Amino acid sequence: MSKEKKRIVVTGIGIVSCLGTDSETVFDALCNGKSGISQIEELEGKGLPVTFGGKVRGFDASQYVDRKTLKNFDTCTGFGLAASKMALEDALLDIEAMELLDLERFGCVCSAGMGGMGAFIEGVFRCEERGVLKVSPYFVPAMITNMTSGIIAIRHGLKGPNYSVSTACSTSGYSIYHAAKHIQNGEADIMIAGGIESTLNVQAYAGFLACKALASPRDDVTETSRPFDAERSGFVMAEGACVLILEELEHAKKRGAKIYAEYLGGAINCDAFHITAPCSDGAGLAGCMELALKDANLKATDIDYVNPHATATSMGDAAECHAIKKVFGDCLDQIKVSATKSMMGHSLGATSAVEAVVTIETIRKNKVHPTLNLLDPAPEAEGIDLVPGDKAIDWDVKIAMSNSLGFGGHNVSLIFGEYA
Repeated sequence: MSKEKKRIVVTGIGIVSCLGTDSETVFDALCNGKSGISQIEELEGKGLPVTFGGKVRGFDASQYVDRKTLKNFDTCTGFGLAASKMALEDALLDIEAMELLDLERFGCVCSAGMGGMGAFIEGVFRCEERGVLKVSPYFVPAMITNMTSGIIAIRHGLKGPNYSVSTACSTSGYSIYHAAKHIQNGEADIMIAGGIESTLNVQAYAGFLACKALASPRDDVTETSRPFDAERSGFVMAEGACVLILEELEHAKKRGAKIYAEYLGGAINCDAFHITAPCSDGAGLAGCMELALKDANLKATDIDYVNPHATATSMGDAAECHAIKKVFGDCLDQIKVSATKSMMGHSLGATSAVEAVVTIETIRKNKVHPTLNLLDPAPEAEGIDLVPGDKAIDWDVKIAMSNSLGFGGHNVSLIFGEYA
């Protein structure tokens, strides 16, 4: 006889992004069509044709993280440590003061797609310019993708499952999926889960330009990210971090935790098709969404809203439209779909978690933010309500899905629902 699946709820959120550092501020900006894309001064004069992105501005990580750590580790680690502290505070988890917490059952999966790229670049330059014996002892720890999870655990004494998952742009979605599995399998009561990234540097831009993945410049940089639009030309790079506190329901109720939403299920799979392009007919993502619905014991007709990956690349957006039509074809008129990246850009390893939070806020507020810059929808988007314009619409959202795709064919679908 199979055991009843443990219920999982979201009890805390921490976010560092180009639109703000708390979920309500970020969601309010999205609902009002505010873009976080701006010109990045540090990239100017470097020979790059693209010098804009979703830069985190006006944020002082030293309010959450000691200056020595910020100095020795990459920017993305500082973002992640700050976001995790925010999430713990938001969840009212004062670990030192709470005697009832079993730290053997408290884990963390906080991951990066590219890791400490800035720290790596700095270390290479230092090695070349000053010699091999002048490389910092933090060179390796600062660039590897698992270190943020490790530091979070060390700081708070978390002895449960702890690691990172790196699946490119689907990284933090995979992190949430795996963290939830640890709770469902009875291996943990609480998991910190999310992702980090900071790659607003010349080398990252040069690499993505070589892949022909970045959006072309426009006079107004806020108009460059154009998911599903016929004139889309690629994605806009962003940075940030986002962390969720996932908690077993009875554990959360016992300590009187506030509950944002319930994690209902999820799935991961692979296109097994191409290193950067998704399967053109969307079959891989469609299969992933269907597996997520099965995991959540739901039907397509139960979904009210889909937050898509929607990077504004021609092949990616088209494949995603095909996938959405495959899964929701008979009930397409019952769902809304809107692209967060139209205003926040693409924060790579952090983006899945950011969009999971946006999905949760959509459920909480019964509002769907618009897809900005959608003036002429691409033909493959016909029949999908992508909420064009610059204002949110009211929509009754009880259950919603968030999708992410990563280079290598990685897909993840997460489903959240109103807690009742």
